[in-house]
Formats: sequence, C-alpha cells, structure tokens
Amino acid sequence: MKLAIKEIIEATKGKLIKGDSQDMVYGISTDSRRIKSNELFIPLIGENFNGHNFIEMAVKSGANTVLISQDCEGELLGYKGLCIIKVKDTLKALQDLAKYYISKFHIPIIGVTGSTGKTSTKEVIYSVLSKQYNVLKNKGNLNNHIGLPLTVFELEKNHEIAILEMGMSGFGEINLLADIVNPDVAVITNIGLSHIEHLGSQENILKAKMEITNYFNEKNTLIVNGDDKLLKTLQSTPMDYEQCFVGLEKNCHYQAIHIKDLGEEGIHFDVEINDQIYPFTLKVPGEHNIYNALCAIAIGLKFNMDVASIQEGIKDFEGSKMRLHIFTTNEKIKVINDAYNASPDSMRAAINVLSKMQNRKIAVLGDMLEMGEYAKVGHNDVGCEVAKNSIDMLIVVGTDAEHIAKGAIENHFDEEKVYICKNNEEAIGILKNILQKEDIVLIKGSRGMRMEEIVRYIQERS
Repeated sequence: MKLAIKEIIEATKGKLIKGDSQDMVYGISTDSRRIKSNELFIPLIGENFNGHNFIEMAVKSGANTVLISQDCEGELLGYKGLCIIKVKDTLKALQDLAKYYISKFHIPIIGVTGSTGKTSTKEVIYSVLSKQYNVLKNKGNLNNHIGLPLTVFELEKNHEIAILEMGMSGFGEINLLADIVNPDVAVITNIGLSHIEHLGSQENILKAKMEITNYFNEKNTLIVNGDDKLLKTLQSTPMDYEQCFVGLEKNCHYQAIHIKDLGEEGIHFDVEINDQIYPFTLKVPGEHNIYNALCAIAIGLKFNMDVASIQEGIKDFEGSKMRLHIFTTNEKIKVINDAYNASPDSMRAAINVLSKMQNRKIAVLGDMLEMGEYAKVGHNDVGCEVAKNSIDMLIVVGTDAEHIAKGAIENHFDEEKVYICKNNEEAIGILKNILQKEDIVLIKGSRGMRMEEIVRYIQERS
C-alpha cells in the first residue's frame, strides 16, 4: 500500500505540523515494535497505555510519519525527514483513514457477524472464494474497531474480494465497522447469548447485529441462518435489499438435505441448486458447521462460481485453531480443543461432537463469561445437555460452571463422575489422576478462562 501525506491529512482532517505533503507512506502500524521503514505510526491511547510514549521508538525503527493528538511535537522536530500530522483523536483518525483507503478499491466487500461461528464462517467462505478469486480476510480475529481498520490497510491492487469479520459487544459497534467498509454482502450466522450481559436480550442482540445492514440498498444482499428462531423472523419483514436464508428447514433458499454425520471425519450433505442435487463434504465435525458451509455456498453462487469449485472449497476447509480442533497425543489420548471461546449454543454443539465418538468421553467445561443475569440458566442448560448425551465424566472449571455440574446431576448424570474445580490448575490435577490411554477429552470455555492451559498440559505430558 501507499498513501500520500496530503491524502492522510485530508482523510483524517489533520494538520501538517512538520514535513512535506507530497511524501508517501508505505504501510500503517499501531505497534512501535513492528514498525517498518517508511510507514505511518498511529499511537493509540487506551486505559493502561498511551502510544505517544513510543513515538520516538517507532521513528528510530523507520517510521517516516506519525499522527499525534497530544502536544509532543517539540521533541520530534529534530528528526530529519519526519512528517508530523496532528489530529483530534488518533483512533478516529485510524478509522477515518481506513474508510478512505478502502474507498480506493472497487471490489466486493463481505461482512460476517453473528453470536457464534463468525471466524469459522469467514474461513470457509475464504476457502470457497479463493478457488477463483484473490481474497483478503482478517487475520485471526482482528474484527473490532482497531483490528478491522488494520486489516483494511492490507488491501492491495491484486485483491478481488475482501471478507471482513465484524465483532461487537454493544450497540453502535457494528454500525461503526459497517460505516468504515460499507459491505456489499453481509452474513449473520446466528443470534445467541454472547454479550447478552451488555445488551439485555436476544432481541437487542439481533438489533445490534442488524446494524451491518445500516448502509444497504437494493444492490446489497443479507445472508442469514434461516433456522435461527430470531433471524427467521426477517422472512416476514420486507426489506429494500435482497435476503437469502440458509439452513436445514424447507423455508430456506439453500437447504442441506440427506445429512450424514461422519463423526470426527466430518459431515456429508446435499444441496439443491437450480433444480439439481449436489453433494458436499466437510472435513470438520459437527452439524453446526453445515450452516457455515451453506453461507459459503450461497456466497460462491452469488459471485458466479461453478458448483464444482464450491464443492472443492468446502472440502478443503480444515477448521480453525482452538475451534473443534481434534488431535491425538503420543499417549493415544484424543483431544477436542475448542478452547477459543464459549456460549451455550457452541457448548451444545461441542458436546454433541464429543458424544458421537468412541471410547471414554471426558468433558472439561469452563465458565461462559459476559452472560449477566442469564449466567445461571445458561450454564444449567449446558449441564442438561451433558446429561442427555453419551458423556462419561464431567470436569467443570470456574464459578458459574458449577451450575453446569448442578444441571447435569439434576438430570441424572452420575454425581461420582463430576469434578468441580476453581481453576485450570485444579482441573489439571484431576486429569493427572484420571486420564487413560484412548480417552477422548473435550476442552471448552470462554476466552478469559484460558482453557488452552489444560490442552497444553495434555500435550506436554505425552
């Protein structure tokens, strides 16, 4: 990428304090440790940090331009060839600059949001589209008010489509991201209980997710899970843009039929497209992944891909790290690493995957955070799910997770096979004593629970 200083000034409504407006920058960074030669450094300010303290480090590492919002230019004036631009707010400037930069590219933008499955859906869409197009996607989960703008700056002339995951925890956040990138196509995976602590109800979560369509017109398309109890209500709501529903029920534009669960090997299903039945194979387990695949199928067809290429893209998708990632240790212990995050919906999906496997099955489940007043009932429901399925042992970790144990026991799960732990260390202590060769262990909890520590223990002990 490259931008002229005059473009940066115009996009951010900044003031040039020092330097030549004809100079260029060849990259943008907010991290002084990763700055490269002739890049723009944008010092962000947070609760516990102030990027202005690292400006000199960035300049010494090669930055040729800096944005500032504080009176610190005096100590920078001595740096030869340095451009200094003053703005009111460096975060707002980052976002405004991203909005300007993406407007220079006349390519389709796909926005992906939802309570669960955002990253997996983004990745399977990428797997499909990259069979025919040069596609940009967010790295990891750079999907918020900082990560998404930084992803935008990775756009290059050879990119033909961009897929941008959009996260949120409250009202207005998706609107901000949609305003920056102005998506042509939006995907909403589902409406669950994630962030309900901040939004109060699933109806409010739907309202917040629907902000992704705030800048839509008749040329835009919204693709949603047509089986989701809240998203399916959109079918009776007239919109001034195209709507596409995917799912397992008959009311969907693209419906998965003849589903065959292959266990940990994945899942097979058919879809009727233009009055013809086509087979699809996913190499990742769990029926919930069919919805992600259907979104990718709908998008592939929208962008005029042939079905054979879409089938290949679906089959090549291998899942994401710490999201139902299955591996076997040297001790022949099979681990289902789903430690990235957790909500009641994704817990149920993971438990279902575990229950269909052979040998002794152990569920290690941690707190689901940010559930507010729904915490007790949400965790209790997960316990009910454990009791309903073929699970042999249950280890719960955290405070709210005790309600998982209670829910399981109240629904006739053997109390002697339930272990309640305050933290990961206690859970590791239990596993040291009970793990046996050929056990299957599911590990899942919210990001803040750092359940990957337990995964690491099982890996390292072998």
